[in-house]
Amino acid sequence: MKQYMKKIISILTFLLLGSTISKAQQDAQYSQYIFNGIYINPAYAGYKEVLNLHSFYRTQWTGVTGAPKSFSFAADAIANNGNVGLAFQVASDVLGAQKNLMAYASYAYRLKLNDEGSSRLALGVSAGIMQLGLDGSILDPNDRESRQPFGMERALLPDARFGVFFSNDRYFAGFSADNLISSAIDVTRYAYVPQPAVHYYLTAGALVPINESIQLRPSFLIKDDKKGPTSLDLNMFMILSERFWLGGSYRSAIKLYEKNNLQDNLNARNSVVGALQLFPTRNLRIGYAYDFATGPLQGYASGTHEISVGYSFDKNKVRMVSPRQF
Repeated sequence: MKQYMKKIISILTFLLLGSTISKAQQDAQYSQYIFNGIYINPAYAGYKEVLNLHSFYRTQWTGVTGAPKSFSFAADAIANNGNVGLAFQVASDVLGAQKNLMAYASYAYRLKLNDEGSSRLALGVSAGIMQLGLDGSILDPNDRESRQPFGMERALLPDARFGVFFSNDRYFAGFSADNLISSAIDVTRYAYVPQPAVHYYLTAGALVPINESIQLRPSFLIKDDKKGPTSLDLNMFMILSERFWLGGSYRSAIKLYEKNNLQDNLNARNSVVGALQLFPTRNLRIGYAYDFATGPLQGYASGTHEISVGYSFDKNKVRMVSPRQF
């Protein structure tokens, strides 16, 4: 029975993709933006003030055929005596028949708000290109639309992102928007792929010292676009001796304003996330997150796994006075 239900969910996923192909496409969902904000905000480039490499792989709804899979690699560093942040990011997202590739270069100007430079306001932009693809051979609807492809169709689009990021030793806040160019191009003219939509990200958090060895890091993220459900992440992490992070998130749909295209009875529950991050050495970090489904897929999927690896090249080889915890 369970296998049968998984098959039904897979079919419904493909049918939903086919029925909304001319509507807005939602950005990929992932949890480890908590460990590296470059994934949601170009103004984060250079925040750690060293050459920082980071990658993650996410497989969502394990056990459901055609479930999302995401991979990303990012590198960022500082220039101009720390007043400029530079970053490069590539990403791949697969959802059933939909296969997307993206690459972005980011520039952030980091304004000093105090003499020490520990408090900064960064303004960031990204320019890049995205390849949107749809493999029509995977889709098998009962009523095939006239334009639906039998093989792979691709559309190549320019794109841009924008962000603002503030941080000091205790607090951070950021706002960003993506798909600023690709959303304005009628992609359905060129290929049978979903139209990108502008997404907005608002995040903030704090670092709360408990004692010399323990700190708490609460934060939130609101992710929104005009056609899909608004989501809220509430995050809480405990940092032990600056070497081990343990915590989690609760993710849920929320209603910020009226969206006429959404059903009134949508299930607001989404997932609970357990996550950890550890530093085997002072330069190497490893992160893992597991999403427990609490919505309609509960009981039919084996959860979501996300693993990340990062490495920082610290030229000074000394412990930073103010460790970068955001």
